[in-house]
Formats: sequence, C-alpha cells, structure tokens
Amino acid sequence: MRRVVSLFLPYLPIERLRRQDRFAAPRPEPRVLQLPVDDNPGACSVPRGGGWRPGARWARAQMPREVAEEARSPAEVQREIASLPLHAQPPMRELGRRSEAAQHPFKRPASPLPRAVRTDAAVAAVPLALIGKVGRRDEIVAACPAARTLGIHVGMAATHARALVSDLDFRPAEPDADAALLDRLALFGIRRWSPVVAVSPPDGVWLDLTGAAHLHGGEARFCRRLQSFCRRAGFTARIAIADTPGAAHALARYGSEDIAIVAPGSVLRALPPLPVAALRLEDAALAAARKFGFETIADLLPVARAPLARRLGMATIDRLDQALGGKAEPITPREDVVIPMVERRLLEPIGTAEAIAQVMQDLLKDMAELLQGKGLGARSLRLIALRIDGGEQMVAIGTSRPTREAAHLLRLLKLRIDRIDPGLGLEQFRLLAPHTEALDAENLGAILAGEAAVRDPARLVDVVAGRIGQGAVYRFAPVESHVPERAVRAASPIEAPGTWPSWQRPVRLFARPEPLHGVMALMPDQPPRRFEWRGRAHRIVAGDGPERIHGEWWRRDAEVWAVRDYYRLEDEHGGRYWVFRRGDGVTSDTGDLTWWMHGVFA
Repeated sequence: MRRVVSLFLPYLPIERLRRQDRFAAPRPEPRVLQLPVDDNPGACSVPRGGGWRPGARWARAQMPREVAEEARSPAEVQREIASLPLHAQPPMRELGRRSEAAQHPFKRPASPLPRAVRTDAAVAAVPLALIGKVGRRDEIVAACPAARTLGIHVGMAATHARALVSDLDFRPAEPDADAALLDRLALFGIRRWSPVVAVSPPDGVWLDLTGAAHLHGGEARFCRRLQSFCRRAGFTARIAIADTPGAAHALARYGSEDIAIVAPGSVLRALPPLPVAALRLEDAALAAARKFGFETIADLLPVARAPLARRLGMATIDRLDQALGGKAEPITPREDVVIPMVERRLLEPIGTAEAIAQVMQDLLKDMAELLQGKGLGARSLRLIALRIDGGEQMVAIGTSRPTREAAHLLRLLKLRIDRIDPGLGLEQFRLLAPHTEALDAENLGAILAGEAAVRDPARLVDVVAGRIGQGAVYRFAPVESHVPERAVRAASPIEAPGTWPSWQRPVRLFARPEPLHGVMALMPDQPPRRFEWRGRAHRIVAGDGPERIHGEWWRRDAEVWAVRDYYRLEDEHGGRYWVFRRGDGVTSDTGDLTWWMHGVFA
C-alpha cells in the first residue's frame, strides 16, 4: 500500500523572513565592566590621583605629628621609601592604596545587560504582512496570526490594509526565495528521509514513505520527529499521511489536527468532512461549487459524474478521483544533482522486450560517457520507465566493482526486462546511478611485459547475482578468533581471501551445534566410543583429540571458565564428524559435560 506524507508550512513566507531577521541582527558589543567610583571617599591627605596613604601603619609610625595632617606628594613618599635600607622598607601589604572591590566576574550583574538582539517571542509578536502583485494591484499574499487578529487577511488590497493598520510591518513578498527554501528542504529530505521527495508549491513538500516508515520507527514517530525538526528551524508545520497525495494534501491543510495519520484503506472515511477547497480546485470551480451549494466533499460523492462534470468541470472529477485513489497521481521527485542521470523521451510508446533493450543500450552509452567525464564507475543503476497511464516501472542492478562498461551493464539490465510491465506502453525512460565510486585507468604494464593476467571474477559474480540475488553470492573470509563459529564471516565474492590457519576444520560447520545422546566415553580426555545423533546410533572406530578451546573471556563473563574439548571421529560406515564436550572433565565450572555435534568432514 502506498503511503504519502504531506508537509504543510502555513506561514512559510512570514517565518522565513523572521528567521532571516534573527540571523541578520547584529550581535551585541561586549560591554566593558564599569567599576563604581566613590566620588566622596572622605577626608584623605592624598589627592585622588593615587599614591601612598599616610594612614597606613608604617606611615603613622614614621611621620611626625606636626606633619601628620599635611598632604605630601607621592613623589616625596617614594623618595623617602627609597632612601631607607632594604630591610627597613615597608612591605607592599603595608603600602595600602585606595581601591574599590570589584564584582565577581562569573556572577550575574545586578542590572541586566541591554539586549541588542530581539528574542524569538518578541520577533513573533510583531505583526507582519507581505504584499505581492496580483494582476494589476497590490494585495496581501501572506499575514501572520498577529496581523490577522487586526483584520488583515490574504487577498485584501494593500492600500486598504495600510489604512486599516497604519503601523503594521509591510514587506514585499519574495516567492523565488520561498521556492528556493522548499527546494532545499526537498533535497534535504532526499538525503535523510525518503528517496522520493517532491515540492508541493507554494508551501509544502510531498514525501513517498512507502516501505521506509520502519526505518524511522513508524509513521507516528516519523511525524513527530519531522514536526520537531521544523520547529527547531523556526517553522510551523502540519503533517498528514494517507494513501494518495491528494488526500494527504487535503488533510494537512484542512484537517483538524496538526498530525493526521489515515489508516491504509480509510481515505473514503477521512475526506468527506473536508471542504471542497481541499481538492485543489481552480477559482472558477470553487465559485461554481458555492453557487450550487457544494460545501464539503461529502456533498460531491452522491452526485452522478456527468452532472457534476457539467457543473464544476472535468478537472474536479479528476481531483476527486486522485484524492480517493481511483486515478493515479504520480509524484515527480526532486532529483539530487549529485546523482548522474540520463533520460530518453520517445515519440511513440513501446512495449516489446526488443525495443526496451534498445532503449537500455542507448541510455547506457550516454551514462558511460557521463561517468567517464567525471572519472566514476557505477556500483548500482536504477532504470525508471514511465507508462502513458501515469504509472512507473523500476528495475535496479548492482555490480561488485565500479564499472562503466556498457556491454556488461546491458547484460545485467536485460535480466530485468521480464519484471517491467509496459501496460499500454512506455513513453519515457530515466537511468540513474545512485551509487558510484572513483574509477581510474588500469595499469597494463605487467600485461604488456608478458606476465599472465589474473582473471577478474567480477563479471561472472554480477551475472550470477543478477539471477539468484545479491545476498546469495558470497565468500568465506577468516576472522581472528579461536571459537569456530566466530572464525569465519561472509565477505564479498571478489574480496581477496585472507590467510587461513593450519587447524583442521570440517567442510560443513553447523550454525548451531546439535546435541548428542547416549554418548559413551572414558573421562577425562578419551574420544567417545558411541553416540546417537538424529535418531541413529554411531559406533566409533577411530578418533583423534582432544583439541581444547577456551572461551573468549573479554566478551562476557560466562566465557571466563568455559572450555570445549573437540574430537575428530570416524564411525564404522566411514562418516567423519567433529564433536565437542563442554567442560574439561575435571572442574564443574568449565562446563556441564554434555556432548555436541558441530560439523561433518567430507
């Protein structure tokens, strides 16, 4: 089931300008700390210019009484101090200078600093309206909620609005800047939210969330995160999710909730209460609807299609069918400019496999030239075919190494032709390379010198993976671990194999060991003589071991004392097995002495 998200920004022009004002406002200049100065410090014999105070202990002891009250210049005091020997000069703490106590630099000042930047609440409280050219007159094209409470509404003449509220903040509308912001938002959505994002002019964005909701924690959580993102950016957002773009568009703009999620298949129950304007009709169709008394979508549903088309026009029928899901409404996605893309528009629709293969060949030639100019190679390609009924057909391929060889890529794309449903015909093709890597020229020095060329298995891997799936072709690579089930990993089929240890390991290693029953063995280190596995009894004629493997204590505490003793066994029928016993047979902390089958040899 298709799921479409409609993101509606009702005050996009207003909030964009306010956001621009906040960032363009000058920063407050750093205020120099002004210390309070006491203009009346009291009786003092020293001038305000500074100097030594005769009131200090040393001064009172050295000055005669007859000159105690007389003012002495700082220079005289300094000369008197310098004439004394070093041991007799007073310390600095006794030469007190008059100063004032400063406030702590990390404490909040008593009086708040003047703010040069307005807060968000102050900016939002200022009424603002935008004026744009509509026909031959200037009209209000956007108004904030504060301006609307004053009687300003969209469509009002600018002169009437100025006469009504003279001190209102009027600014010219900038539709190009609003469209650029929506385009940037759609490009951001492609890289973060969904690969199919389209602009819904003039104040919204569509996102195709089909098959991607679980990546964001579900539809409800995605809506909450999207709303929080818009709030942090300074925009008011209303979000709706429905099966069709028309239904999501209508609920986001005319619904009663800021976040509306319509369950799959419930569009017919959610749309009828909405007004007729929610169907994105033209002004003439809306005027005709008011004339005939159609107020909600529920009023349109019981009316026959032919009379409704004569009254409101055929476009109304199309919009109604698109909203209810009766007619396809494709979303033209905003393509990321970074992704290489080539396109073919056909004069006549095609539907045969031979014609589709020819278009693929032409597209791959153009893509190879485009990638060669950028020095890139394709790791994945996506072919999108548009049918004449508005539907889309998409196939994708992947390569194990970056390449731009058209013949090899064409061979892979031809394997997907049977998955394309042409319907009534295909009229447009687009080829994209979502995943590319750098591809430089190859060094042919060794080949020219006569050395044998190493065969590249990448082409064979791509063909096989194209038939049975990418996840079905892989190679085992060693991992530095003594535990057998952790010693291997699935790697890329063209990855260079690592160095395998010299330990003998079975050809087939079970993902999970299977328990053995009825085991007879001499403790503590003898191989078993008999065991039962998968309902059959096996009598052992030869055995080798044990090979003791300890647990990896750095992973978890349960493996600190864990021990496994592995044995290679051969039964009377020639079967060779790899079994182990949990525990060393001496200490109970090392294991419970149960036997397990872990693999079989060839």
